[in-house]
Amino acid sequence: MGSNFRELAVWQKAHQLVLDIYKISAQFPITEQFCMTQQLRRAAYSIPANIAEGCSRGYAAELKRFTGIARGSLGEVEYFLLLGKDLGYLSEEEYLALEAQCDEIGRMLNGLIKSLKGRLTIDSK
Repeated sequence: MGSNFRELAVWQKAHQLVLDIYKISAQFPITEQFCMTQQLRRAAYSIPANIAEGCSRGYAAELKRFTGIARGSLGEVEYFLLLGKDLGYLSEEEYLALEAQCDEIGRMLNGLIKSLKGRLTIDSK
């Protein structure tokens, strides 16, 4: 697996989610600029950032721990997307597209966590 987080498909998908969330949240009302918009973006970029940090540490246990943190941030993103839809900030179509990305990333994070069980280093089999 190596320590280059950019090679991980889950990191790539999470990074794309951040880019998409930044684009869509730019349309949120100005009154949400320092509230929900900021919280949604923070939670979103926490996902790939934690994957990157875990990879950079070189130990499977650390990557597993930081991947768990990323999974928690993903849950936070999913809630803010639902809230944004319910408040009328996101269309149903926008919400469903982002939620599908979240579902895929969640499955990938769970798979990564399972694959790390019992490993000492990121490169060990």
